[in-house]
Amino acid sequence: MLSLKLPQLLQVHQVPRVFWEDSIMSGYRCPTSSALDCILSSFQMTNETVNIWTHFLPTWYFLWRLLALSGGPGFWAEPYHWPLLVFLLPACLYPFTSCCAHTFSSMSPRARHICYFMDYGALSLYSLGCAFPYAAYSMPTSWLHGRLHQLFVPAAALNSFLCTGLSCYSRFPELESPGFSKILRTGAFAYPFLYDNLPLFYRATATSYSTFVQCWVPTSSWRQCWLIWDLAKPGWPRRTRPWAWQAQ
Repeated sequence: MLSLKLPQLLQVHQVPRVFWEDSIMSGYRCPTSSALDCILSSFQMTNETVNIWTHFLPTWYFLWRLLALSGGPGFWAEPYHWPLLVFLLPACLYPFTSCCAHTFSSMSPRARHICYFMDYGALSLYSLGCAFPYAAYSMPTSWLHGRLHQLFVPAAALNSFLCTGLSCYSRFPELESPGFSKILRTGAFAYPFLYDNLPLFYRATATSYSTFVQCWVPTSSWRQCWLIWDLAKPGWPRRTRPWAWQAQ
C-alpha cells in the first residue's frame, strides 16, 4: 500500500540564503524538494502554506464567476461585456500561477527564480486585464474619446511589459542589496495599480462632492480597486505580522 510521508521542515539556518524570508525563522521546506513533496507540503503549516491557499481558493471563485457570467444569455453577443471577460481571464490565471509558484518554489534555487518570474508576469498580466474594464466603464466623461482614453490600454500594456522586467530583475541584487531589491519590486507592483486607478483618482479629486460620494461608495469598481491592491501585495500578512505565520 502506498504510504505518503509529509516532508520534514527546516529552520532558517538550514536552507540557503536565497530561500530566506524576512523575519521567518522556521517552517522552511527542503531546498531540493521533489514536485510531490512540494504538493504534500501545502497540507503542512510551512512558511508558504498561507500564500498557497490564499491564491488557490480565489482561483476557483473567479473561475466560477467567469463560467457563470459567460454562460448567461447574450453575454458573448454584447460587446459591452467583453472588457469584463478580459478582466476575468487574468483574474483566474494570476492566483493560480501564484499558487503554483509558491508551491514549487522549493525544488531548487533555479526553480525558485523561474517560479517567481512566472508569478510576476501573471501579476503584470492581471494589471493589464484590469485596464480594460477601467477604460470601458470608469472613464470620466471629459476623458471619453480623448487622447488619454485612446492610449489608456496601450500604455497599460507597456507598463505590464516594463514592470514584469523590473520585478524579475529585482531578484538578482536581492542578496547583496535587499533594500534596493525591495524598492524595485514594490515600485513594479505599485505603479500599475496607480496607473489603472487614474480614472477613479480623477473622479475623487476633480468632481463635485456629490459625485465624489458616488465614486467612493462600495460599487463593483471600488471593490475591484481594493482587489487589485490586495493581490498586488504578495505576502502582506506575514510581512506585517511575520510572527503570526511561522510554522511551529
